[in-house]
Order: sequence, then C-alpha cells, then structure tokens
Amino acid sequence: MATLVTDQNFEEIVIKSTLPVLVDFFAPWCGPCQMLMPTIEQLAEDYDGKVLIVKLNVDESMETAQKYGVMSIPTLAFFKGGQEFDRINGAVPKDMLVQKLDTL
Repeated sequence: MATLVTDQNFEEIVIKSTLPVLVDFFAPWCGPCQMLMPTIEQLAEDYDGKVLIVKLNVDESMETAQKYGVMSIPTLAFFKGGQEFDRINGAVPKDMLVQKLDTL
C-alpha cells in the first residue's frame, strides 16, 4: 500500500529515503486521481523494497505542493537522493509508469 505523506513528514520519508521515490500528488475530489489510485496501490505492492511509492493530499499539505510547483493533479514526481528528477502530469497508463520505474 502506498504511504500517505504530509508537510510534516515529507522530508523524513521522501527526501531522506535511500530508495527512489514516486510521489503521487492528489486530492480526494479529483476524478483522474481516483482513476489512478488502484494503479498506484498496485505499483506500491509490485515495487515494494525497490521504489518507495507515496501519496500526498494537496488539500491537506499545500506547503509541499507549492514548494514543488504542483499546478495540476494528479502529478507524479520522481525523487532520487532527495532531489526531484522527473515528473508526469495527469493520469497515465500503468505501463508508462512501469517503464519509468524500471529505469530507477
């Protein structure tokens, strides 16, 4: 299951992670976010121990969303070594995410 992160624990969980991290910036009211959720949960299971997959509710953690310039949701941001190095905006097919995660 994907871990829920907040403004309070983002640095501890995402920035300090020794694993690559995929952050799903979402909101509960967002239709495309809801469509993507089963895929995110499946990927969290499939990549357990290889890639940390987390979700951040932009309504509850606005500070972090603003800090990373999230303008639309869903936004999927990839972090490695504490730095964002790539991002995908919008709901995308699972195979596109698998392709990206397999390169981490």
